[in-house]
Amino acid sequence: MNDIVDTAVAAGSFKTLVAAVKAAELVDTLKGVGPFTVFAPTDAAFAQLPTGVIQDLLEPENKSKLQGILTYHVVAGEVLAADVVKLKVATTVQGQDLRIDTKDGVKVDAANVVKTDIQCSNGVIHVIDAVVLPK
Repeated sequence: MNDIVDTAVAAGSFKTLVAAVKAAELVDTLKGVGPFTVFAPTDAAFAQLPTGVIQDLLEPENKSKLQGILTYHVVAGEVLAADVVKLKVATTVQGQDLRIDTKDGVKVDAANVVKTDIQCSNGVIHVIDAVVLPK
């Protein structure tokens, strides 16, 4: 079974996320023991951001800001879909809480969870359709 990074690479729909993880120097972290739960935005989710935002965030001088955004998508521990739906918030590795809403499907902040429980050797990935941003 692959780790979170290798699973994302193999999926083919997380190229922007993988590039951002590399630019933020978080590859070793997300290949680490974990377990981690990653709410992973697809390439289409990143494409919804205003023009130029991704390119700007990938610049070396914006590494700490990019790290903050990416770690806001990660929760320590393995939180499977059956557990997520019982929560109102999940504290991220970044330190702030993701709001979880289960009224109409499952949302984390403003993103819809579109695929759940992609098992990895060091955690789990839930696919989301938007990039969530810390306050």
